[in-house]
Amino acid sequence: MPISTISYQQTGYFSNLICDYLDSKDSLSQFFGNFPSLENFKNQIEQKQNFSSESRATLVKALQNQYSSVPTSEETQNNIQSLLQENTFTITTGHQLNLFTGPLYFLYKIASVINLSEALKDNYPKQHFVPVYWMASEDHDFDEINYFNFENTKIQWSRNADGAVGRLDDKGLDKVFKTLGDSFGNSEQAQFLKNLFEEAYLKHDTLAQATRYLANELFKKYGLVIIDGDDASLKKAFIPYAEKELEENISFNKVTKTTKQLTDLGYQEQVHPREINLFYLTENRRERIIEREEVFYINDTDLSFSKEELFNELNNHPERFSPNALLRPLYQEVILPNLCYVGGGGELAYWFQLKDYFDAVAVPFPILLLRNSVLLVPSKLSKKLDSLGVSVSELFLKQHELKTKHTKRISEIEIDFSKQRTHLQQQFKDLYTLAKKTDASFLGAVAAQEKKQLNGLDHLEKRLLKAQKRKLVDELERLTKLQDILFPNQSLQERTKNFSEFYLEYGDRLFSEIKNNLDPLAHKFTILELQT
Repeated sequence: MPISTISYQQTGYFSNLICDYLDSKDSLSQFFGNFPSLENFKNQIEQKQNFSSESRATLVKALQNQYSSVPTSEETQNNIQSLLQENTFTITTGHQLNLFTGPLYFLYKIASVINLSEALKDNYPKQHFVPVYWMASEDHDFDEINYFNFENTKIQWSRNADGAVGRLDDKGLDKVFKTLGDSFGNSEQAQFLKNLFEEAYLKHDTLAQATRYLANELFKKYGLVIIDGDDASLKKAFIPYAEKELEENISFNKVTKTTKQLTDLGYQEQVHPREINLFYLTENRRERIIEREEVFYINDTDLSFSKEELFNELNNHPERFSPNALLRPLYQEVILPNLCYVGGGGELAYWFQLKDYFDAVAVPFPILLLRNSVLLVPSKLSKKLDSLGVSVSELFLKQHELKTKHTKRISEIEIDFSKQRTHLQQQFKDLYTLAKKTDASFLGAVAAQEKKQLNGLDHLEKRLLKAQKRKLVDELERLTKLQDILFPNQSLQERTKNFSEFYLEYGDRLFSEIKNNLDPLAHKFTILELQT
């Protein structure tokens, strides 16, 4: 399968922060620990070596309970059991509970942690590495996860939803199943997808259970371990950090300072810290905890606690306290023997806000790795691009830039007036020399005339380009149609399309080709041509 890469910087789709991180700019070094390279994992292993046997036992017991009704592979079972051993470490990614996995990059996140775990095992044979998917089951933004796109159609789960999304039941999913059944058709691959959806979403009680089943079915042969942080036994281990959060506002103070340092360098704030970065979680609500004059209020409710009452609540019911986006990374690192977090650009941006906070609470900061990004190019589209003489990498250009570049390439007449511009500037250089020998006021008149003449050339060039675009409109439309297919809504394919579109054509080969062709430490954007 043909494969090529381009730099993330070249794509134009990644922030300055991420591009500078990949370039290892010195100005960013204070905001992360070890840079993601094979040799740096040696230092990371040493930092995490003291993860306690008690914490390991708690983790394994929780995972065994979470997997109690999930038929899984020997590889995953062995990986869970291995977490009891002091030489076992995790490589973790997190993802929302998007309906039917949501956008394609879910696959790339999972492939990244699996492939990195395997690469580390080859390089550090005395250690064992477990790929982990952390389900964002406590998120409460249902509108972000209640749909997936299929062939330019939004297949959506409509219902009223409050509280943590992982606790939602399957109300209304039978209608979604009927819709996708009509859309997928009746091929062998379509039947697999329909069975997968039905088993996951119509035969499990909650969205978290459904998502675990789905991800397990897709990746269990690689030993993927799926963890749900909405677990009382795991949150019990987080109580000391939650108490500090409620009493000392450490995260607010540290993250606010770090965020200012990042914004002073010209980077955007990704997540805004609050004085208390914990939610109070009940069956149908997840609301912020707010302190006013030593009384703790639960936002938009009648509930309030004194400090003593709230700490008693935390110790008796830790499952009722839910970390927000800034505290969830700490929760993850406290309960997992984790070496590396694999995430998208937006995720890593808020991790950069956390380094000083981790140092303040004495928790090792993980290696941060940008997940693999991929453009899947069906071979039939690749052949059409070849016939136009256009490379796939050119499709990353903005559409107007792509049309301009291709017009200049195929035009029978030269549209670039650079030669004329250089010739004109040379003529005016001679006029400047003459002006200096006469009256100094003549210099201004020469400069004004030069500007007028150069603007005139620019105007003529634009008119000529516009005329050629009209003349070549048919070929340009073929080109932009191909770009629209591969970059829906002028966005990256991986942020829009669902895996089902490609699975219908390529079947299980889709997963094996993605897994086998992604290098998590290449730090490059991958272009993968799919052969029919």
